[in-house]
Amino acid sequence: MNLNAKLTQYAQEHLLRFDAELTPAERSELHQQLDKVDFAQLARLTSGADTGLNWTELAQRAEAPPAVRLDRQHAQCSSDEALAEGKQALRSGRVGMILVAGGQGTRLGFDQPKGMFPIGPLSQRTLFQMHCDRLLAVMKRFGTSIPMYVMTSPATDAQTRAYFQQQARCGLNADQLVIFCQGTMPAVDAKTGKALLASKHSLALSPDGHGGLIEALDKHGCLKHALQRGIDLLYYAQVDNPLAELCDAELIGYHVLSGSQLTTQVVKKRFAKEKVGNVVRIDGKVQIIEYSDLPDRAAEQCDASGQLKLWAGNIAVHVFDRKFLEAVVTSQDGLPFHRAAKPVPFVDDSGRLVEPKEANGIKFERFVFDLLPLAERAFVVEGDAAKVFAPVKNANGASLDTPAHTQAALMAMHREWLQLARVQVPAHIRVEIHPDWALDADEVKAKISPGLAFHADTFLR
Repeated sequence: MNLNAKLTQYAQEHLLRFDAELTPAERSELHQQLDKVDFAQLARLTSGADTGLNWTELAQRAEAPPAVRLDRQHAQCSSDEALAEGKQALRSGRVGMILVAGGQGTRLGFDQPKGMFPIGPLSQRTLFQMHCDRLLAVMKRFGTSIPMYVMTSPATDAQTRAYFQQQARCGLNADQLVIFCQGTMPAVDAKTGKALLASKHSLALSPDGHGGLIEALDKHGCLKHALQRGIDLLYYAQVDNPLAELCDAELIGYHVLSGSQLTTQVVKKRFAKEKVGNVVRIDGKVQIIEYSDLPDRAAEQCDASGQLKLWAGNIAVHVFDRKFLEAVVTSQDGLPFHRAAKPVPFVDDSGRLVEPKEANGIKFERFVFDLLPLAERAFVVEGDAAKVFAPVKNANGASLDTPAHTQAALMAMHREWLQLARVQVPAHIRVEIHPDWALDADEVKAKISPGLAFHADTFLR
């Protein structure tokens, strides 16, 4: 079927209305975009058949998920057993790393991919470099090789590739760094369901969400690459959280020993309506209710001890079974799409660019946490927020999740490691520890003399 016939079949023939005006290069660009669109899928998404969920009713049935809490008391396995199992998985080369890096630094006042934002308190290492340094230190500790699959978006892909090339892959070798780009979805007119043009020769496209990861991993050969290397466990984190303990042995061990297909690290929420997903159990299935969908009454409900009933906050740190992701790829439905009403600039029938201030379009995206209810076995492990979660989301001056907050969290953790080794570090002294020097408090103790005192800002590397 030729392109005209396909567009006519799905009532999208308006997308070629400027075709005769285009240069050969412009026409080629537009036709290539159109060839990649699954118009049958788009027709299903715009048909109005999706009814949405009653979050108020679901929240009434929600309860706290079964989880390994910070005290690590769990009938199924101990922390020591999990640690030993995770270390063995790492030494055996079973683990790969997924880093999601599709975001731009716009909210930080930074006009480059967020992964290129300098965040090291003293070193000014970028987010990308921080994660790579951690991964290299883990590989060194366990005598193994761990490939890192970096998912970009169309907005960050070219700059990210150029950055890693200029920085000699941040120390990773060629087979340890796989950069791939997530897919896109056309935005459609909210009233008619017709796809919008951003210009006469280009669709109005937007990234298909972090849930587009699964399809992109398959499309770009990452799952096959992992299979060929004997990798059956994939550790997942997002680039904006430099405290994420990439390839943490304990979390991996809990995943393996529990027979989980998807294991999620959570933290105790700081307050009832914190803007994180709420990890809950509904009708026996672990899943996530977004903060925006959780009614205030459910969010503020407390248990008998006065603690939040729905306490578990999602920090986007997971361990996946590779076979589980492969099964999702081959399933008929895969991950569901979510609809978001947004102002979408578009070219009207006269060829004029219209920039609406109110929502006129629908964007479609998938969320990776929708994998949770698809898993036959899911497991939840609590992490200490002070040690695993300090995302960089907002510019300095905001109330939460700023570079200043993140740097303070990094320095507080490193100061604690030194103090546990009986090193004197006055509160005004800024400290930063490179993971190649020490990955944790135990390695600090083994490397430094008790009684040492720091009198100036120090970067240990």
